[in-house]
Amino acid sequence: MTDTGLTPAQIEALDTNDLLALYKETGDEALKWPLVMRYEGLIKSAALQIRGIYASFAQVEDIVSEGILTLVAAIDKFDPDKGIKFETYISKRIRGMVIDLARKQDWLPRSLRQKSKRIDMAVGELATELGRFPSDEEIADRLGVPLEKYLKDAASVSLGNILSLDALMDTRESEVYTAEPADDSPEASPEGAFLEQELHRALVEGIEGLRENEQLVLSLYYEKNLHMKEIAQVLKLSEPRISQIHTRAIQKLRLHMEQYKNGTPAPPPTRGRKARR
Repeated sequence: MTDTGLTPAQIEALDTNDLLALYKETGDEALKWPLVMRYEGLIKSAALQIRGIYASFAQVEDIVSEGILTLVAAIDKFDPDKGIKFETYISKRIRGMVIDLARKQDWLPRSLRQKSKRIDMAVGELATELGRFPSDEEIADRLGVPLEKYLKDAASVSLGNILSLDALMDTRESEVYTAEPADDSPEASPEGAFLEQELHRALVEGIEGLRENEQLVLSLYYEKNLHMKEIAQVLKLSEPRISQIHTRAIQKLRLHMEQYKNGTPAPPPTRGRKARR
């Protein structure tokens, strides 16, 4: 029985929001662990998703352990008065934890990182020259490789894009976006809040400019937390094809955000064009 007089069965029967509110009100540590365990599935899902993409990344157990510690701290830091949903708050915390783990481990092989940079450079150069996002054939030609090799390389590079959408909005890169701004952070000022809104607006514009199948893959992957294999089954496409669509979508968003940050015009949206399946 806890300090609040509740039995384990009564705690289990509580709605998550009610359990969170009761913990915030009483500070009873006996309520925290049951609350954490309700989101263990979210942590495992993130761990399995990352682990399934690249085998040399941290063990699932390590990611889950880090996630639980992150969640324990997040519960205490969460302020319901800020109007942010708890699920949204902890999801961002968990993704931030995974980004930190990936950066600390430098988990992308050097050859794959170099390959990714060459492709990104070719895409950026062609987009500037053509005034639109280049086709696969044009990218392959710029790289001086057969189309089949480029598509294979692009699929390999997609392994490193698992965190790219989050990284586009990550605080350590943009320094204008956080889920929980401190009093002395840029978001605490009107200027910081405006920059945050503008960054979100730019990213939304970039996503809206994607083709329908690219938007769908990103939505299923980042919002619904489906694995590439599961998305392939939903869309009735091959898993390599889903990886290609994902990679191309991330390439477009990277280019769009880079051009936004540099104040240069972005290529026109391609949403109206027929999606290549």
